[in-house]
Amino acid sequence: LSSDSRKSSCTKANFSNPADAEEEKEPKLRDTPEDISFEASANTIAFHPSRDVIAAGDVDGDVYLYSYSCLEGGNQELWSSGHHLKSCREVSFSHDGQKLFTVSKDKSIHILSVEEGRLVTRVPKAHSSALNSLLVIDEHLFATGDDNGMLKVWDLRKGTAFMEMQQHEEYISGMAIDENKKLLLTTSGDGTMGVFNLKRHRFELQSESQNGDLTSIALMKRGKKVACGSSDGTIYLFNWNGFGATSDRFAVKAESIDCMVPVTENVLCTGSIDGVIRAVNILPNRVIGSVGQHLGEPIEQLAKSHTGQLLASCGHDQKVKFWDISSLSSIVVDDYRKRKKGGQLKALSRKAFGGGDDFFADLREEIEAPKEEEEEKEKEDSDESDSD
Repeated sequence: LSSDSRKSSCTKANFSNPADAEEEKEPKLRDTPEDISFEASANTIAFHPSRDVIAAGDVDGDVYLYSYSCLEGGNQELWSSGHHLKSCREVSFSHDGQKLFTVSKDKSIHILSVEEGRLVTRVPKAHSSALNSLLVIDEHLFATGDDNGMLKVWDLRKGTAFMEMQQHEEYISGMAIDENKKLLLTTSGDGTMGVFNLKRHRFELQSESQNGDLTSIALMKRGKKVACGSSDGTIYLFNWNGFGATSDRFAVKAESIDCMVPVTENVLCTGSIDGVIRAVNILPNRVIGSVGQHLGEPIEQLAKSHTGQLLASCGHDQKVKFWDISSLSSIVVDDYRKRKKGGQLKALSRKAFGGGDDFFADLREEIEAPKEEEEEKEKEDSDESDSD
């Protein structure tokens, strides 16, 4: 990896002379990088904070680092690591981009050198249960959550956890922290959100239980709202400092919301078991449209690039896919009236429904076929009536 930060290659080509371009045989420029394929399903992905680099961890416990480019054939594997004995559940870069944190079903925490993929720090039995979630807080602190609801907050300077609390009855699915690094929020399979005070090293409160598992969390509206995804396809909203009960809820037309990532202060993207990535506006609550999909395959995780122009997703199809989300920053939804039911999910990018192939084509054909048959029958009846 070059230590110099470089301009993203996902920009439009500028050739002063078409003949020169043809002569140089420049690689074809794409809207987004090509898919990255793996031998096993990727559970987790994370973008580097300043370079065109993405990390991924798979169900076999392997961790990969790739550089990505919008030039055809431009993606390149930089290194891979097989240190975990079981599935790698979460990867996350340090804020300076020099370290990569990973947690695994094997109960261990690994910290790798981004430059070489070398194992720098290993905590073999970090939890008594399989690790499921990870949050890097600052240059010294990070938090981990496991399958039994245990939360630990670690200090790299001491090499130990200074907070250990088990307030959840089920797995910790996601974590978020406020700008002041004071309150750590957790979502859990027990349907609740937990609030922990890092400054005072104590548990603050737990929200009322919601329907289904809470699977993901995102801070929206400049930290004034907390959005939680759920296994029943509902987004639950909490006011900041009003964590006990929801202020609003929004049922997205999806079987589940398994992961989500904020794109702007008002818009987030969700991934579901149906394989569709939806862009959702928060207050007013609207599904804006589809960013992309893993055809018929559940989506495990979403991540936003350091430029904010790309979204990456990983699913059960053993691929990491890239999507152009640059248009989402200019979308403004200011209509609070209830949206009419029905209608096709709007495509928000050229790749949104499979590179021009309509994702709902089969569904529409099923709807239209009976209609055509009915019209044909009416025509036949009319012909018979005329002959009579």
